[in-house]
Order: sequence, then structure tokens, then C-alpha cells
Amino acid sequence: MPDIHFQTIGLIGKYGDPGVADTLKTLSNHLKARQRHVLLDAHSAELLPDHGLETAERSVIGARCDLAIIVGGDGTLLNAARSLAEHDVPLLGINLGRLGFLADVSRETMTQSLDAILSGDYRSEDRLMLQARIERDGQRVGAADALNDVVIHKWEVARMIELETFIDGHYVNTHRSDGLIVATPTGSTAYALSGGGPILHPALDTIVLVPICPHTLSYRPIVVAGNSEIEIVINDSTHTQAQVTCDGQINLRLMPGDRVFIRRKQHKLRLIHPSGHDYFEILRVKLGWGGEQKIKGER
Repeated sequence: MPDIHFQTIGLIGKYGDPGVADTLKTLSNHLKARQRHVLLDAHSAELLPDHGLETAERSVIGARCDLAIIVGGDGTLLNAARSLAEHDVPLLGINLGRLGFLADVSRETMTQSLDAILSGDYRSEDRLMLQARIERDGQRVGAADALNDVVIHKWEVARMIELETFIDGHYVNTHRSDGLIVATPTGSTAYALSGGGPILHPALDTIVLVPICPHTLSYRPIVVAGNSEIEIVINDSTHTQAQVTCDGQINLRLMPGDRVFIRRKQHKLRLIHPSGHDYFEILRVKLGWGGEQKIKGER
């Protein structure tokens, strides 16, 4: 069994959603009854009056906690991943809706799952993350991290952008399209899948490039090694406004001539799952393979 004992645990709820309050309260009481010290995310504390818990900013949760429990859904976990990955604190996701790809513990089973995890009965896995930086005239003008994907895309209607792509300094192509998705294996089942990209098992050390509605239909998704550096140049002839979006949550403005450099982040995200976690079962249910099915424990 793992030799890590989760003694100090952070609780992070979906930002601005009062619906997470009851679940946060249930979890905090459950953890305190098991002699765990609980730190409540400062923003989440605003949703839980009279909580009686120590509150902390994300940086403090990252520095002091052995585990962070994320209550909400995959979007909430994506946000937490970017703020906590550099602290190497593992994350456990509680999904208040239908089970997600990342937040895979239901509210109905969370206390039983949590007891097993606290006793050392769990699975953990590391997930590759990306970091993107934007250079303009040789100067860095923006940067952000992503767990799912970095997307270069237009934000005007019915116009394409022209991009030049390089991998490890080697010219790949110049293409006109609505944009380009650069995704991790985790993100391969998100926007990249909708764009016709392949499903990559999360244990793979790879990155996939998926064009969005390319003008040249022969331009297909490309899978490259996880240690590749990808450079995307916004062609000077592009008059359409463009931007970089990370995980669908962070937007950075682009100008013609800008260069976007994307590479693997040094720190990986560590996810905690119940011992019965089955990635392929989640795929079957989420993608509707073999008819309508339910995940064990989901109502």
C-alpha cells in the first residue's frame, strides 16, 4: 500500500456556486471526525458561513496539504490543477453532476471512497501538463499552463487565420483554418476529440495537434513526443483577431507575427482515484459505447 498518509487536507469548491456548500460541510465534518486537519479554500469559505475551519489561499493549500479535494466538476479540477501542480499536491475530484473524466467520485459514494483512500486503498496517476508562452518581437508578453489543451483560435465570425507550425525547430506546415488545438492525453477526450483527434491513454507521454476546420482537408491530427517543443507563428498576413485559450478558462490576446511556444510543464499533476477506478469504463459511459451504461455507484 502507499506509504503516504493524508493528514492535512484542502477543500476547494466550485467558484461562486452555493450548491457546493452542503458537500463541503459534509466532507469537512467527515474529515474532522477522522482526526484530519482541514484547510478551506478562501473563496470557498465565502459559500460556507460559520464553517469554523482554517481558511487559506491556494498557495498555502499547496504548501501545507497532503491532499486537495475538489468539489464541483472537471472544470473546477482544471482550475485547481493549474494553481496546485507546482506544489505536487495530489487532487481528488468530487463531481456533483454526472461523473467526469477527472472528477470521478460521486457525491453518493464520496464518504466511503474517502475512507478507503485515507486508509491507503487508492490508485494514483501522474498527468502531463503544458505550458505556453507568447513572444512578440522577441519579448515574452504572456504565459499560462494547461492540463487539457492550449488552443490558438480566431474570435471573429467566418474568417480563418494562417498559422505556421514548427516541432523541435523543424518546419511542419503553413495552414489556414479556424485554429489549432494542442492537447495532452488528458485533453484528448475534450475539445481535441470534437475536432477529430484520437483518444490518447492518459499514461502516454505524448502531445497531439488537432487542426480546427482546416482549409486543406489533408491536414490531419499529429501525435508527437511529450518532450517536443511546438512553435506556432501567427502569420503576418492574418488580419483576423486571434487568441490563445488554455483549458477553455484563460484567454491571451494574439497579434500578427506573435509566436506561441508550447512544451511539457516540468511538474505533472497527480490524481487520486478510488482503487476500483477504470478509465475504459468511464470512456464507455461518457462516449456512449455499447448503448447506455452507468458507472458503478452512479445513480
